Amino acid sequence: MLAVVPPARPRKLAKVPFVELADGRLQGVVSSGSDIERVYVSSISAGTHAYQCSTNNNRPCGGLRGAPCKHLQALTDEALLQYGAVRVARYLRVDIGDGVAGGADLLARLDGQPEPASAAMVFSRFLRHLSYLELAGSTIALPELQWFPGTGATR
Repeated sequence: MLAVVPPARPRKLAKVPFVELADGRLQGVVSSGSDIERVYVSSISAGTHAYQCSTNNNRPCGGLRGAPCKHLQALTDEALLQYGAVRVARYLRVDIGDGVAGGADLLARLDGQPEPASAAMVFSRFLRHLSYLELAGSTIALPELQWFPGTGATR
């Protein structure tokens, strides 16, 4: 049975509504600071630490100039809140020694380079998560979520 791990600490969803450790990357969706209609899809690959940031329609982030941008810092800040520093560092395969103070500190320990990647898959997953918010409250099980463990159920 797969255990659902609660967040390390509560986080606000306005700036980074979606963050996950999946597909060999820390990835997520970050809201634009200047345009309410724009979001960025940012990711850091485990192991190589290659990073990317672009709008949801694959326009490159203007702040990505040979170093991680503010969207990547926001993503790592929220990942540390959601999963905890030890879990994020282990997933990305980075040594954090005595710990990290925040996303900027974690990014400083990475040795990756910018690497273009499609934002479509991550953005699609984010939209799928949003679709669950539109469902009316119900006790009827959703077939596509049947793999989640039931509350209080044990094997």
